[in-house]
Amino acid sequence: MSLLMAVRPSLPENRLLPLLQIARQDTSPDPDPWLQALGELLRRDLGVGVPTEGVSPLSKRCQRQLRDLCRQLGPGGRKLKLTQSPDPEEEKEKEDKEDKDSQWPRERRKAPEEEPASPEGERAPKRFRCLEREEEESHEERAEQESLETLAERGSTLPIKNQSVLGAEPTETGQSLEDAKGSAESLALPKAIQDQVPRLQQLLKTFGEGLQGLEGAPPVELQLLHECSSSQMDLLCAQLQLPQLSDTGLLQLCTWLLSLSPDLSLSNATVLARSLFLGRILSLTSSASRLLTISLTSFCAKYTHPVCRALLGPVLRAPETGPAQTELLCCLMKDKALEPDKQVLLLGQILELPWKEQTFLVLQSLLERQVEMTPEKFNVLMERLCKEGPAAATSMAYAKLMLTVMTKYQANITETQRLGLATPLSLNTTFLRKSLQAALRHLAP
Repeated sequence: MSLLMAVRPSLPENRLLPLLQIARQDTSPDPDPWLQALGELLRRDLGVGVPTEGVSPLSKRCQRQLRDLCRQLGPGGRKLKLTQSPDPEEEKEKEDKEDKDSQWPRERRKAPEEEPASPEGERAPKRFRCLEREEEESHEERAEQESLETLAERGSTLPIKNQSVLGAEPTETGQSLEDAKGSAESLALPKAIQDQVPRLQQLLKTFGEGLQGLEGAPPVELQLLHECSSSQMDLLCAQLQLPQLSDTGLLQLCTWLLSLSPDLSLSNATVLARSLFLGRILSLTSSASRLLTISLTSFCAKYTHPVCRALLGPVLRAPETGPAQTELLCCLMKDKALEPDKQVLLLGQILELPWKEQTFLVLQSLLERQVEMTPEKFNVLMERLCKEGPAAATSMAYAKLMLTVMTKYQANITETQRLGLATPLSLNTTFLRKSLQAALRHLAP
């Protein structure tokens, strides 16, 4: 119920109302009073005819428990007295008195006689006086509601801003202005970071010309990255022109980023990975430089999940992915700095993608590391291999991938999986045999 209250604005009312009706059909002899109270509050928010004036969403038993707790805490709320078993006769008298009082909900009740009086000049905290003032507050709420209704009648003459305060529906123009204002504020860099942008630009330009200071501590200005949201990080990357960095400057910046403490958030690391590497990788026409390879592998070893989201998936999906991109990704899969749990992350990302020739090569490079996967993950892998078999019957990369799986993971393959692989293997083997025979005929004198 607490979760439903938290996300209620995003839920459709026609789906939420039946759920609340089911919750009300609790036939247990001792239903949970807090569950009932939260359900009443939700129904009030939805406006399904639940009365709100002078009526508490708590059951009488729950209200009685709260009053007893307040009395046990005493003035100041510093000590908690031991609970005594209630007297049945006293409980009956309380219920009769509450039933009688509930017939006059608009009348202000007096404070219970059995509550100890607070010492002069000392008042109990507000949270322990809330029940004593329940009727007084409800009276004030009714007066406020009446005033709001009076103002709402004149709402047509009020400006849009005032109408939204009163709960009236804003116009489309007013809503769009508010959205534009919120977007502008979220895209604006904090002043502390904006003031340091020229300094960071100068540092990147200086170290982009050489490797001096590569082992030094990161500039203190980079600590301000922790104060950026993901949209602000996008703006900062654009201002620093990170996609245009030289490979030397890229390695320097990655070294700084990896030495930051605390670590970057996953969302900010994802933005940085996309800005630093994605365009650079997709534009490759030949093998990646050593500096680019080192930068990517070191960044992936620490921020594997951001690299999966920002690089691995987009690169393998891109139509322009060719031998240069595939070679770099294969090098990334073979990196010895990747820990076993990070290898599983990469495997999970590949299993979610549509497969093509380049995917077979990248997956083979990863599986050669003998990834320590769960039986469930291995079953998913084998299902994908069987599913892709007929379409990849003429693929040399698929044949190499199957050979790697059959040799490296032979102990994990069940008899059922072995039978499932028989058809795609026979198709691929027939193609390879015919290709080899054709090649040998060309070589014959």
